[in-house]
Amino acid sequence: MNKLTFLCAVLILASCVQEKKREPIVVNYPVTKKVDTIDTYFGSKVEDPYRWLEDDRSSETEAWVKTQNATTFGYLDQIPFREDLKNRLEKLWNYEKLGSPFKEGEYTYFYKNDGLQNQYVVYRQKEGEEAEVFLDPNTFSEDGTTSLMGLNFTKDGSKAAYLISEGGSDWRKGIVIDTESMEIVEDTLVDIKFSGISWKGNDGFYYSSYDKPDGSELSAKTDQHKLYYHKLGTPQAEDKVIFGGVPEEKHRYVGGCLLDDEKYLFITASVSTSGNKLFLKDLTQENSPLVTILDDTESDTYVIENSGSKLFLVTDRDAPNQKIVAVDASNPTPENWKDVIPETENVLTPGTGGGYFFAEYMVDAISKVFQYDYDGKLIREVELPGVGSANGFGGKKEENEFYFSFTNYNTPGSSYKYNVETGAYEQYWKPEIDFNPEDYVSTQVFFNSKDGTKVPMIITHKKGVEMNGTNPTILYGYGGFNISLTPSFSIVNAIWMEQGGVYAVPNLRGGGEYGKKWHIAGTKQQKQNVFDDFIAAAEYLIENKYTSKEYLAIRGGSNGGLLVGATMTQRPDLMQVALPAVGVLDMLRYHTFTAGAGWAYDYGTAEEDQAMFEYLKGYSPVHNVKEGVEYPATLVTTGDHDDRVVPAHSFKFAAELQEKQQGYNPTLIRIETNAGHGAGTPVSKTIEQYADIFGFTLFNMGYDELPNQAVLNELKD
Repeated sequence: MNKLTFLCAVLILASCVQEKKREPIVVNYPVTKKVDTIDTYFGSKVEDPYRWLEDDRSSETEAWVKTQNATTFGYLDQIPFREDLKNRLEKLWNYEKLGSPFKEGEYTYFYKNDGLQNQYVVYRQKEGEEAEVFLDPNTFSEDGTTSLMGLNFTKDGSKAAYLISEGGSDWRKGIVIDTESMEIVEDTLVDIKFSGISWKGNDGFYYSSYDKPDGSELSAKTDQHKLYYHKLGTPQAEDKVIFGGVPEEKHRYVGGCLLDDEKYLFITASVSTSGNKLFLKDLTQENSPLVTILDDTESDTYVIENSGSKLFLVTDRDAPNQKIVAVDASNPTPENWKDVIPETENVLTPGTGGGYFFAEYMVDAISKVFQYDYDGKLIREVELPGVGSANGFGGKKEENEFYFSFTNYNTPGSSYKYNVETGAYEQYWKPEIDFNPEDYVSTQVFFNSKDGTKVPMIITHKKGVEMNGTNPTILYGYGGFNISLTPSFSIVNAIWMEQGGVYAVPNLRGGGEYGKKWHIAGTKQQKQNVFDDFIAAAEYLIENKYTSKEYLAIRGGSNGGLLVGATMTQRPDLMQVALPAVGVLDMLRYHTFTAGAGWAYDYGTAEEDQAMFEYLKGYSPVHNVKEGVEYPATLVTTGDHDDRVVPAHSFKFAAELQEKQQGYNPTLIRIETNAGHGAGTPVSKTIEQYADIFGFTLFNMGYDELPNQAVLNELKD
């Protein structure tokens, strides 16, 4: 053999070794029966063979869930490093976490988790005394699935009402207690939904709910929201409807609130998730009329503060980035509004405290905070601890100190005590965590979407990571409902980055990072812009060698689950792994479930007109899974008690993928039992979920051991 032949043989052998992959795991999917269900939209027939899975309480659906979970966990059990991930998550998660304190009556209250407690505990203390447990949600249920979802005090702090969720449901129960004796003073209120509690003195409070739908299905429609007043000492059945319930004028979201002086009741009423009417009622006058501030839903407007009859409102009416205006309660309609803090080029999110406004602005999704007086005079810019997200700027009017928090993608949240008169603040609490932020770096980049729109993205990873296209990367997105993704620390993302992973978050259109125009640019028949932005973000990461197709995973939840579902069906060649969580995936029927009709502002509905139907059908993930296509390895996740984005969305999508997938990439669904849309999920379940999600992701990127197994070995030693 001559030298050239020998070298060729070596190269061929090396190539074979390099390309050798593990034998694929052949998944025998459960057979999902199909039924002949056909809907007709504007003359077009649409088959819906898995309609029966919408009956989420039937024995058939229950059996389907069990067989799917058995298949999924049978696969996950074969991942060799899954337990290592779980152990590391538990270890890193196990540090004390403290919420920012707040004063009620004679006590200072705060939320605290010792480390691995399933739910945060509410503590309180008087000045100079030891802290004591006030409420411990970990005692509400044996498995930790009953969570505390709201806590509101009377002005003097002598009574409190708190809301609980069972099994992750959006339906709440309300419990009223005397804060000194800790005795329950009322029968438990039931069937509260999408509501806070607003006390009027010590005699009663306002809350919102829907009529409980007939039947037990999670998916039953709820679209007539009402505001009630509950008087202590009377049965809930006697609670008075204050607003709503008129059949010819449906409002899907109704809320009521009082400010510190409890002089006025302010009522918001919406037909969708954007835009609201606004009313006030003078509570100092018996049988006072309801006064209209706004009688249309063309803007998002709410009252933030008052000084006697002078009202301060936050609005995006004629101000897409929001502003604060003032008006007298005697004549509060828009033509009488006067600017206090005018609109700027950046989006405003304001708070109040100590007799001042605190204007937080998003500058390319990064916080800047300015303090103003009630006349709109700038007092100071608050110099934040770093580049990231500030939250909690606000407190009671009569207090000159409050607490705020600060975080970013590689800095665990800390809290600070702020003096409103001097502008000075000091660190109140910093977590002691087995994670060194100095080892990581966040970089903001800008890329061009398909239509040339410039979109920002923050990319975070360990320092020294080589950009060679082989870094496991999670691209996370949302892009909807005017919601902004701002930098914040996550334990699960810390684990990902500790393993050499890259974590990238683009600020897609449909969100609120650049105000109302940015939001509108990702709604209805412009929704494709959101998917195009996400695809362009993935292409940027690949072109700049952060990763490659083989090492890219896309992830998102709820509206972000739709984002993942649409992206993976449009560009299955772009990523190795897809992770749609609690996603809105059937775009022709989403509005027929629970409060889904309220999302029409962002999505439109299939009944609207033929053009809207065709547009929705054109990207609806359930309707765009095609026979014979090799889709990425997919782990769909949902909760069997999700009554916001009902699990039928995920069930149908998984069934379509399993029937039509070409090749060996697994298409699995993990269904958490006794769990909802995500809020209040016990820590123990969250840790298990992410061990499975990250294990699935890395395993399907070709890893048989963790990329940075040495880190875990050191920790074991």
